[in-house]
Amino acid sequence: MTATDWLPEAVRANAIDRKLRAGQALFHAGDSTVGLFEVLEGKVRLVRVDRSGREAVLQAASAGDTLAEASLFSSTYHCEAVATTRAEVRLYPKAALLAEFARDPELVRSFAAMLAQQVMALRTRLERYNIHSARDRVQHFLTVNMRTDRRTVTLPGTLKDLAADLGLTHEALYRTLARMTADGEIKRSGNIIRLTRSTYD
Repeated sequence: MTATDWLPEAVRANAIDRKLRAGQALFHAGDSTVGLFEVLEGKVRLVRVDRSGREAVLQAASAGDTLAEASLFSSTYHCEAVATTRAEVRLYPKAALLAEFARDPELVRSFAAMLAQQVMALRTRLERYNIHSARDRVQHFLTVNMRTDRRTVTLPGTLKDLAADLGLTHEALYRTLARMTADGEIKRSGNIIRLTRSTYD
């Protein structure tokens, strides 16, 4: 199930697609909120700028992810959304969503379930960031994302994407995977990583 499978046809019928250039803002802090966004292609990040001008990244969204869920219940955005690559997003208008929420309690439950999944994913990411060793971070990621065979992990994107998700430089990730492969912990084939029985049993 994707992040927007819960949306009813009445909301989908009002959706608006928009293309963004790399570096182009989708919205700015203080702008009036217009609805929930889904990333169709590319990458968009949510950032907040402090008084010194430094950026704090709140979310790095890629295809299939949603943005600005909390804005449905706010009059203005509290951060900025910027495309980090060429991107395409889909807007589900706020008025249509809130009207369906008022009409259909089951839709509200589905929305809450989606938010709960996001909270769990965020907690897992925060737990991983508290791990100092690059190798331990990679092992944590592999353990959490194993298929049902408890051996195989399919990477959702590139190694650079994984490095960003793990909070590592891509050079550090490449070195770590190379050492794990040399030590017999894992075997790699394209975007598939297979964990060895001796290490993870």
